Amino acid sequence: MGDPKSARKKYETPSHPWDKDRIEAENALIKKYGLRNKREVWRAQTMLRKFRAQARSLLAKIESSDPQVKRETEQLLSRLHRLGILPANATLDDVLALDVESILKRRLQTIVYLKGLASTPFQARQFIVHGHICIDKRRVTAPGYMVLREEENNIEYHPGSPLNDTTHPARPSIEFTPRKEKIVAVENKGEEVKEEV
Repeated sequence: MGDPKSARKKYETPSHPWDKDRIEAENALIKKYGLRNKREVWRAQTMLRKFRAQARSLLAKIESSDPQVKRETEQLLSRLHRLGILPANATLDDVLALDVESILKRRLQTIVYLKGLASTPFQARQFIVHGHICIDKRRVTAPGYMVLREEENNIEYHPGSPLNDTTHPARPSIEFTPRKEKIVAVENKGEEVKEEV
């Protein structure tokens, strides 16, 4: 049974360790979402697999007039709506159409980056782990925290964080837009000259 203090594994590993297409797809997800390792991808895939398996079993029983099937369907769809994965009027077919990116988009790390509180997904992860981000004035230090739909608008810098100062050098500036420069090669001298666009 195991020690009750030790947490259970929350992910399933791939069936074959050396699959080139799978490895390349996982590396692309790690780079895009700023993940630490492949275990975070596997955790999202396992979560998605459980949602899809539950939807498939409910679709198989949907012909029966059992009220339990209707209740479980409503609970699954309302949970996915609260997590912000599906809209309010979704169906079980929409659950089967989900992919792993729809789970990764709801992580705190991704939402902090998309809200403009960090310049890159990797910087968003650092801000969260170092305790600079809070939800409803409550510090959250887990980058993989699944943000609820109602919590999404309450993500901000922690009141005790130095990042609250708008002049902090690590904080991304909203007003700052870098100049776009085009490099043009000068044929006669072989030098490069920067031209503003």
